[in-house]
Amino acid sequence: MTATVADAQSRVEGTTAVIDLTGDINRTAEPVLTAAYAEVLAADCTNIILNFAGTDFINSTGIAVIVGLLARARQEGRTVSACGLTDHYQHIFEITRLADFMPMFPDEVTARSKVS
Repeated sequence: MTATVADAQSRVEGTTAVIDLTGDINRTAEPVLTAAYAEVLAADCTNIILNFAGTDFINSTGIAVIVGLLARARQEGRTVSACGLTDHYQHIFEITRLADFMPMFPDEVTARSKVS
C-alpha cells in the first residue's frame, strides 16, 4: 500500500472554518494541518470542523497530531468537531476517547448545522 501525502485546506464562513483533510493522516499531516489552523486563527474562527471525508488512513502519529490541534484549540476557546470519518475511524476516536472532546458528525452539512 502506497502512502498518500496529507493535505489540509481551510474554508471559512463566518465564525466557522472547515479544514478539508486528504491523504494519509500521519507524521506528514502536522505541517499542513498547522498551516491550515493558522489560516483559521487569522480569520478568528471559533468553530472548526475537521472534514475527514478525503482520508483513507490515520495512524497513531496522525491521532497525536489531531490531539495536539484539539488541545491548542480548546486552550484558545475554540470548538473542534469532526465529520466524514469512516465507521472504523469513528470507532477508533471513541475508544481513544477523542470523541469525548470532539463531537463527530456523519457529514459536513450535519456538522455545520450543529456548530454554527
